[in-house]
Amino acid sequence: MPADQPKRRAAPVLIGRERELDAIEQLFCDETSRSTAVLVRGEAGSGKSALLRAAVEAIRKEGDTVVSASGDMMESGFAYGVVRQMFEHLGRTTGSGPDSPLSGHAAGAAHLLGPPGPRRSSVPASRQDEEILSSLYWLAVNLTANGRLIVVIDDLQWADPASVRWLHFLLRRAGNLPLVVLASIGPDQTPDHTEVRAAVLRLFPHQLALRPLADDAVAAVAQDVLGTAAETSFLTACRAATGGNLFLLQALLRTVRASGATPAALTAQDLTRYVPAGVGRALHSLIRNSGPHPLATAQALVVLDGSADTTLVAGVAGLADDAALDAVHGLVRAGLMTRSGDVVAFACPVLAAAFADEVAPGQRHQLHARAARLLLAQDAPVEDVAAHLLRAPLGIPGAAEVLRTAAAQAMRRSVPEDAVALLRRALREVLAEEPRASLLIALGTAELSTSVPDAVRHLRRGLELSRNATERTAAARALARALFTLDQYPEGLAVLKSTGADLRPVDSTNALRLEIDFLYGSVSLPAPSAAAVERLHTLQISDANGGGAERPLAALLSVRALMAGKDPDEVTALARQALDRGQHPADAESLVHLGAVLALGAAGQAEAALTHADAAADEARARGSALAYAYAVSTRARLRCWLGQVLECRDDARTALAALDGIGVDPRSTHSVDALATLVDAQTKRGRIDEAAGLLERGGLTGDLNGHWINDHVLLVRGRLRMAQGRTQDGLADFLLSGHRAGARQLAGAGVLPWRTEAALAYAALGDRNAALALATEELALARSRGVPDFEGSALRALGLVTGGAEGWAMLRDAVGILEGTAAKYHYARASADCGAHARTAGDLGEARIHLQQAVSVAHRIGATVVAEGAMAELRALGDRPRTRAFHGVDSLTPTERRVADLAALGMTNREIAQHLFVGLRTVEVHLTHAYRKLDIDGRRGLAQALTRTEDR
Repeated sequence: MPADQPKRRAAPVLIGRERELDAIEQLFCDETSRSTAVLVRGEAGSGKSALLRAAVEAIRKEGDTVVSASGDMMESGFAYGVVRQMFEHLGRTTGSGPDSPLSGHAAGAAHLLGPPGPRRSSVPASRQDEEILSSLYWLAVNLTANGRLIVVIDDLQWADPASVRWLHFLLRRAGNLPLVVLASIGPDQTPDHTEVRAAVLRLFPHQLALRPLADDAVAAVAQDVLGTAAETSFLTACRAATGGNLFLLQALLRTVRASGATPAALTAQDLTRYVPAGVGRALHSLIRNSGPHPLATAQALVVLDGSADTTLVAGVAGLADDAALDAVHGLVRAGLMTRSGDVVAFACPVLAAAFADEVAPGQRHQLHARAARLLLAQDAPVEDVAAHLLRAPLGIPGAAEVLRTAAAQAMRRSVPEDAVALLRRALREVLAEEPRASLLIALGTAELSTSVPDAVRHLRRGLELSRNATERTAAARALARALFTLDQYPEGLAVLKSTGADLRPVDSTNALRLEIDFLYGSVSLPAPSAAAVERLHTLQISDANGGGAERPLAALLSVRALMAGKDPDEVTALARQALDRGQHPADAESLVHLGAVLALGAAGQAEAALTHADAAADEARARGSALAYAYAVSTRARLRCWLGQVLECRDDARTALAALDGIGVDPRSTHSVDALATLVDAQTKRGRIDEAAGLLERGGLTGDLNGHWINDHVLLVRGRLRMAQGRTQDGLADFLLSGHRAGARQLAGAGVLPWRTEAALAYAALGDRNAALALATEELALARSRGVPDFEGSALRALGLVTGGAEGWAMLRDAVGILEGTAAKYHYARASADCGAHARTAGDLGEARIHLQQAVSVAHRIGATVVAEGAMAELRALGDRPRTRAFHGVDSLTPTERRVADLAALGMTNREIAQHLFVGLRTVEVHLTHAYRKLDIDGRRGLAQALTRTEDR
């Protein structure tokens, strides 16, 4: 550039279109070219106007004259409207004197143009056009006297035909002038005058298409609007939501910034909630001005969720197929929609959301009704029809049945929330009594997974209206189950009793099913009626007559056998018969099968019971049954408590509490309390005493407890916590009360509630050895009569601790031997720790070390921190300095042993391992030998599997 040439002014900052601005600058800064023309193409909102403004500022030099105008769809019928914009503005700024650039030909042009309106009839139209074009051309020549003339026309697609002809005339002669023409054109929805416009467009030697913003441009715009760099995931969401449209992106980002939302947490779908209202209004105006058919098409597409087959769109819009296709074609050309085959969709989610806000609610309802009728006529999938029926007015024939079918499908897909919404909508239709009863029962059943209080209301009303025996049985059982969950036991029992009495003369099988639930609910209360107790003791499995009540009857009889202290094999056989189809079979909406699982566990089959609880939890989760899931997980927590799986017990108890809370069950209700007590027990065993006490306080369990049998277990747990707090006398009182209540229920056997064991240890701690021995001896005798090793080993441990001395030590050894082969790992770890402590006191340090190390390893693995820490303290008293909290399993390996074992598991030889670690061959052999012993394997064959076993936390 020559030194005396004025320096070109810097272009203003243009965020997002910097590349395009650079390209225009390069074209217009060519010193060898007197004139040139650039056409910028882009969709609405792509940044054309901002780019033109920035380009003018970037290329403008001293002495240049700039004339600009913008096409407007509403003014495209005014002859020379665009030209008038340019020169009227110039006239106001330069005046009209003899030295004005508008003198001569300019004055003639101004005279011929006159005010907007019809042509003057005194002069032929063709002659007028010739005079105007000539005068305007010479005006352009005059304006280039002192520099370039820069002609800027935005939105050329809406320029009037006369102005387009003038531009054509000018561009044909542009080579003789220092002339710059910079124009933009967007999608043309008014196809008139296409030939004239096409002729003009061919005269632009340079054409620049504005593509959707690239990733780096989106990032630049986001940083400019938000004031900080955004995460990649958010930028990707922005680009997907806006289709890379600059205007939409800026508007969206400004709304996000104003809302205070955290950008990183927003997805593309989330962003559609932040569409500014102005975008929808502008879009609606744009489409409305294109004609009635595009507007109807866009409105139809809104209710079809933004994407649909063109034939369906035409039907919902109420248009003939050809009219709808033409409208779609125009909307696609305008960049507002896309089309792939027969499917049309909004160009991006933000456009769909913006236009949806502009469709009036009443009109939307009518469009949904039209869509529902069309889909019904086409035998479309019921879920598609139901989606429109949900938002359509009432009165569409067949709506209730379609909605109910869709609700059943939603339940099978484990989406109870959807089922509830569908059924509630169906109930708004005008229905006969029986269909309404069926819908109410279906709704109540679905609400067992969303809101138990709501379920009670609808099940009760459905039961009142129904006359179908099978339907009434299911409704009564589900209602009673819900009422029991809310601690409304008298109401639940009354429902079962009255419904059973109504059905007994006509349907004995269903009447028996209701009676079973009634008896199971009755025995859980502190004082069941004498009639209920008598009936419970007279029932036999043959009373089911091989019908549908056989399995729930077997479940009830397994509980009865347990209460009566029957042989564990009898309890187990009945429980297995009850559970041969799972804990919560589809035809049994009661809690009696839960009793069968617990009876199986109390009969010494805790692992088998845990398998049933696992399956029940998986099944309930798969079918979206929140209440059944909560019960299954709560049951599993209790079983894991029996088995000593402390960490898993804690996690399950927390899950059950959250599930119950999520469906409206009070945290202090009996079934929530059951899970809470299990959680307290787990935290006590982990040494989290303050946390356990806080849980007990929040659950309202520190004072007197009602007579429900679940509180017998709560008393036992609370007693353990009080013992851990050093409140031995209070703990003993809880144990004795738990035992008194269990005896009143005839649950006198060992294992179910081991209150005697706990009370014996409490008496021993208080110095009452005689009372302690009496209870511990009685518990051992009962356990041996049951023949369950878990119960016998636990009872023998307690008696050994109470007895003390050499005799007590021998009992502890026997307890360890009995428990070692069982699944009761907590009891085994506790017995091992006690046996090791006695051995240390007796001076047998070798045996003490073996038992204590085993106790530490097992207790650490299951999360029984109190036992592990106690055994660790005993080891330290022996003079040991253990480096790990485990002496067996993966956790017991030292860092070097673990590295050597990992390399061996990869297939490296001992020599290769030695070279890799720069140690001797003998060192590798020693470390591997130690690893094999700790992992309880013979050699390399089982090494990889042993190292990859899932270890408990």
